[in-house]
Amino acid sequence: MSQPVSIGRRGEPELPPTWPEGFPPAFHVLAKPTGAICNLDCTYCFFLSKEQLYPGDRFRMSDDLVAIYLTQLIESHQTREITIAFQGGEPTLMGVEFYRRLVAKAKEVAGPQRILEFTMQTNGTLLDDEWCEFLAAEQVLVGLSIDGPPAMHDAFRVDKQGRPTYERVKAAWELLQRHNVATNVLCSVHSANADHGLEVYKHFRDDLGVRFIQLIPIVERATPELIDKADAGWGERASERPLYLQEGSLVTERSVTPAQWGKFLTEVFDEWVHNDVGEVFVPSFDAALGAWLGMQSPMCIFSETCGTAIAMEHNGDVYSCDHYVEPDFLLGNIATQHLAEMVASPQQQAFGSAKATTLPSQCVNCEVRFACHGECPRNRFTTTADGEDGLNYLCEGYYGFFTHIDRPMKVMAELLRTGRPADEVMAILAKAD
Repeated sequence: MSQPVSIGRRGEPELPPTWPEGFPPAFHVLAKPTGAICNLDCTYCFFLSKEQLYPGDRFRMSDDLVAIYLTQLIESHQTREITIAFQGGEPTLMGVEFYRRLVAKAKEVAGPQRILEFTMQTNGTLLDDEWCEFLAAEQVLVGLSIDGPPAMHDAFRVDKQGRPTYERVKAAWELLQRHNVATNVLCSVHSANADHGLEVYKHFRDDLGVRFIQLIPIVERATPELIDKADAGWGERASERPLYLQEGSLVTERSVTPAQWGKFLTEVFDEWVHNDVGEVFVPSFDAALGAWLGMQSPMCIFSETCGTAIAMEHNGDVYSCDHYVEPDFLLGNIATQHLAEMVASPQQQAFGSAKATTLPSQCVNCEVRFACHGECPRNRFTTTADGEDGLNYLCEGYYGFFTHIDRPMKVMAELLRTGRPADEVMAILAKAD
């Protein structure tokens, strides 16, 4: 393994002279240039409450901080490929010129030997032709948040005045397609769409022509003391919103139930595996197929351990995970400590390994552990049948889903092992039916 090569400037945190023990060759940083600030007011978006961590702040990442961040990120990677990812809040609030400068700086720092991939998660409502021309020219991979047909999407994805946003987001999708911008759809699954998995999937596939679909369960935790305020939502329209923390064993009325989540995944999978393998891509299905092939999951939630996907706020504060942007999980700030040191820190190593070491016995002995690994620690707040803490809230749904897909997954895995394409599973299943 080559030794670290620092490209930082004098007076800034320096890369360690040797790679720390256990330091990953690559890691993922979700940078938030506007922090929690967003032009929408989605009821279930608990991240909106995170602005309470920085009272009175402007919530805009400076160009100087961008330079520090890009330098540390690039010099910390031992791989040629580096992903530079942005989310929020709403990252497009920074304006397109901010990203022109950022991309130029990244290319300058990286040099010709590195391959940079830029990604951005957005609600799409601020996109226009200028934005899309830039995104296309720089080959930025865009994630667009849509929760299904209008009534399901607009149930919770509203603006600051409480008005629906579906038509604006649909216009953004069409604009991105006209400019040939590579675009994934991120669909949050909640009480308004959880019972309509097939309808949601067909809307994306048939009405919009989406070919890459990410599915995310909405699970909003709360304590008994805060559940009423949590049910009111996390946006500015909620008069007494609390700071969202990963605490409590109750969930809001918007949250998907375990049974709903399993049924949603199963409905979508059955349509996909019979008709769309190789044409429509759903990361959770791809990750499952990898598990049946004995591969490590590319998704942290299904990996045995985690800790290599961190979050960075607009001011350079770094947290253990995007879902743990709260004081107890603050690792440091890039202005005073190098990213590599924070990723390799005992605090972060313990955070990542706890995903495996804190599994209850029910999970350890579960027949689908190889595919699930207890999913994300943020959802492990219920108890097992024998009273052990740490069971994933969504366990019932995941267990039902993973046992349901066992046969077609085994078929696809065997096809791939013998050098045949996985999409042959559709003909095999059709013949069997």
